Amino acid sequence: MQQKFLYKSGTSTKILEKDDSTPHTEATNVPDIVANSVYLMDNKTNAVLYSKNENEKVYPASTTKILTAIIVLENCNLDDIVTANYSAIMNIPEGYTTANIQIGEQLNVEQLLELLLVYSANDAANVLAEHVGGSIDSFVSMMNTRLNELSLTNTHFTNPYGLHDENHYATAHDLAYLMKYCLKNDTFRKIAGKASCAIPATNLHEPRLYSSTNELLVPDNANYYKYLVAGKTGFTSQAKGCLVSSAYRDDLEFIGVVLGSDSRFVDTRNLYQYGYSNYSVQKVVNKDAIVTNLQISNASYTSKDLDLLANEEISALMNNQENSLSLKPKITLKENISAPIDEGAILGKATYEINGVEYSTNLVASHSVEPSKFLVYSIYTIIGGNLLVLLVFGVIWFIKKKIILKK
Repeated sequence: MQQKFLYKSGTSTKILEKDDSTPHTEATNVPDIVANSVYLMDNKTNAVLYSKNENEKVYPASTTKILTAIIVLENCNLDDIVTANYSAIMNIPEGYTTANIQIGEQLNVEQLLELLLVYSANDAANVLAEHVGGSIDSFVSMMNTRLNELSLTNTHFTNPYGLHDENHYATAHDLAYLMKYCLKNDTFRKIAGKASCAIPATNLHEPRLYSSTNELLVPDNANYYKYLVAGKTGFTSQAKGCLVSSAYRDDLEFIGVVLGSDSRFVDTRNLYQYGYSNYSVQKVVNKDAIVTNLQISNASYTSKDLDLLANEEISALMNNQENSLSLKPKITLKENISAPIDEGAILGKATYEINGVEYSTNLVASHSVEPSKFLVYSIYTIIGGNLLVLLVFGVIWFIKKKIILKK
């Protein structure tokens, strides 16, 4: 299998569980993961920390529901009342998880979203899809439109909950970016991070209480991972175990995707352990640090040696084995830099590329630069000489003109 540690574009058309609470002292080169497709990225910068078969099209199972959830959140109020229709309830195949929603039962959107994201109820997905789209087919069309809008072109869905279908597929890369988009919604973040959901009695059903299918979120589960923020599980016999999630630790939020795994919870925890063990925010350049030096050719002798300073600090997510201070920036300078120059004037830009992410700072003059006095004297001399010549010619012309007039 191909394994990469930095982002690489490209596609493939092939279809096809202890707590990390103690500090890590040693970095590991490769995470211990058995999943087929893996993606780990920093949510802030999109820096890719680890990937494996990230562009291979695979079956996503119920991780599909994160897109279902965000479309519902963007089109409904949480307290909207939804009535379950016959068509939404009766076409769930045997063996797929349901919350035993009854035909004609009324729940609000928030309750249905909890059943969808926490318990992974497939009937909740269909009920919500019909409510938002008018029909499941129309809702699926909305799903694929949104995928295209997000430029997630290697993913295509045929249903709102992950029912196995040859044409229902995704990639680890696309699911990571879909999760990034969903995490911008605070309600999604809250519901997808619940360890359980309690649904009160409805018109047709007694109260329900369900634990999350995501064992990493459940405190009394052996697989509990206290840094997990949110996540959505998925499983079918064809897709195997899947998990799309996010974790927050040491002021860093990572997004992890594990697809096609026989041990999705262990894989996910190991993936985050790898990320937090090997990467941290490091200072690349200090504010007012000297980045480069220029010699200003037309400047005075005492001011021509000019340092260019970073006008802001740059910190970046880096591998702990890298030396941030040894990084060399790409420097771009303004054209025709010459005296006079004011202290603090912006004369260029320094750009550092780290893990495929660019970090830039303006470069400013460390001091004022005066023109060379010799050059100034020469200019004045030339100007003065030219004026004298003009004056002489003017006098001669004036005298000649007077002589002519006398004649």
